[in-house]
Amino acid sequence: MAKLATQAFHLPQERAAEWAKQVALVVGASLFVALCAHVTVPLPFTPVPLTLQNCGVLIVGLLLGSRRGFAALALYLAEGAMGLPVFNPTGPGGIAQLLGPTGGFLMAYPFVAGLAGFLMERGRKTFARAAVAGLLAELLLFMSGLAWLAILTGSMKRAVQFGLYWFLFAEVIKILIAAAVAVRLRRAPRVQA
Repeated sequence: MAKLATQAFHLPQERAAEWAKQVALVVGASLFVALCAHVTVPLPFTPVPLTLQNCGVLIVGLLLGSRRGFAALALYLAEGAMGLPVFNPTGPGGIAQLLGPTGGFLMAYPFVAGLAGFLMERGRKTFARAAVAGLLAELLLFMSGLAWLAILTGSMKRAVQFGLYWFLFAEVIKILIAAAVAVRLRRAPRVQA
C-alpha cells in the first residue's frame, strides 16, 4: 500500500517536470529565433533585410516538431507584439513591425515551423527529409511574405523585386544549414540525468 502511495505521489511530480521541460523548450526556442533575428544585414534596395531569423525558424520546427515548433513561434510573435526586442533591429518593432513590409513573413513563422516539424515527424530523420521539409516550409514562408508585400506595394512585381530575388541564394544556404543542424542534433546522444 505504501508503495502505491509513493508511486501516486511521484506521478504528478513526473508530469510537472515533463510539462516544465516542454515549456522551457518552447521558451528557449522563441529566444533562439530572437537571437537569430539580430543577425541582420540591411539591404538598401529593399525594405526586407537579410536575416538568420528564418533559418532559426526552420531549425526550431525541424527539431521540436509541429506542435512545439508552432507554439514556440506563436510565443515569439506574442513577445514581439508586446514590444520585446525580438524582431530584427532594422524595423520599428512591436505591432508596427508585424504590419510593416516583413509582416507577411513574420506572421507565417508559426505555420512554417509547424509544417517543417510535421514533415520531419513522418518517416526517417534524414538530411534529405529535413532539406525537403525546409524547402516546402520556405515556400510557405515566401508565399505569405510576398502576398503581404504585394498588398502593401500594390504590385506583385514589386513584391517579388523586394522580397524574393535578393534572397534566393541565401535561402538555399539556410535550408541546408537548418537541415544539417537538425539532423546532427537529433542524432546527438542524450545526456541522462
